[in-house]
Amino acid sequence: MTDDCEKSNADGGSDKKAGDVTSALAIDVVGLKKTYQGGGGAPAKEALKGIDLKIRRGSIFGLLGPNGAGKSTTINILAGLVKKSAGRAEVWGFDIDENPRNAKACIGIVPQEIYFDAYFTPREMLEQQAGYYGVARKDRRTDELLELLHLSDKADAYARSLSGGMKRRLLVGKAMVHNPPILVLDEPTAGVDIQLRQQLWNNVRKLNEQGVTIILTTHYLEEAEELCDEIAIINHGEVVACDSTSNLLQQMDEKIIRIRPMEPIGELPATLQTLGAEINDELGVTIRYRPSERELGHILQQVSQSGIGIADLSTEESDLEDIFLQLTGNE
Repeated sequence: MTDDCEKSNADGGSDKKAGDVTSALAIDVVGLKKTYQGGGGAPAKEALKGIDLKIRRGSIFGLLGPNGAGKSTTINILAGLVKKSAGRAEVWGFDIDENPRNAKACIGIVPQEIYFDAYFTPREMLEQQAGYYGVARKDRRTDELLELLHLSDKADAYARSLSGGMKRRLLVGKAMVHNPPILVLDEPTAGVDIQLRQQLWNNVRKLNEQGVTIILTTHYLEEAEELCDEIAIINHGEVVACDSTSNLLQQMDEKIIRIRPMEPIGELPATLQTLGAEINDELGVTIRYRPSERELGHILQQVSQSGIGIADLSTEESDLEDIFLQLTGNE
């Protein structure tokens, strides 16, 4: 962590300008707005319409939304790359307007795009990045980061010889050279295979276990469901949902039972018609129900009373993708 962020931990929480360490929030955003002025007579575009976000320290927070929803604008404002139009934002207790240098020192950004100088080694890149942030040589963590990201054996190899997964891990290392307490991962697993995705997930969990607050933007909903403690969904510049992952999943109070009968069904018995059952393509039965209104045992009892023998049965629950589609209208 840089001296600026260390100062925020040492000065106490009485002076907001020095960083409010008494707060449990890593990020505190209130009424954040951004309007891009159109050029050449084009109309202005309201990218953010007054969003509120509260991200707890030590959490893994997912920021989801379709393309153009406002995710990147939000991240770029927090990182000091885009100037907000209105509202307030604090990074680790530092107001981004009053203390921009301190706020920037407390956040590391891992971009989606991979770009390296092909003739630099991972060690040289981390050393150079640390220099950009003014990290004294005695405080640099180059070897520690290389080991953490399983790049020690490639420390002195040219970047052009690294695999795609190694390059992505190196991007994480570059974002961590100044030891920020907040790490933003922008689409970290875009275009990578399943095995590499699992490796990156493990790296994210290790960093979080060390106390790093992770903010994850992703198009892979299963990624957010797997990793994130809390999730905000942004659509058209507005936060349409923000809650714990478990609470969001509970909002979709629907389950599906698929029954493969002992013999094909030509017509549904009246008892099953009252349950809203349907005959599916395999001549089996599909029943959608809400656990808050009807118990599974009661449904199975009705099936049994209808005289249908069950050869196989499976159940499905709503997942994050269902919620995402419902809230963003992308059905």
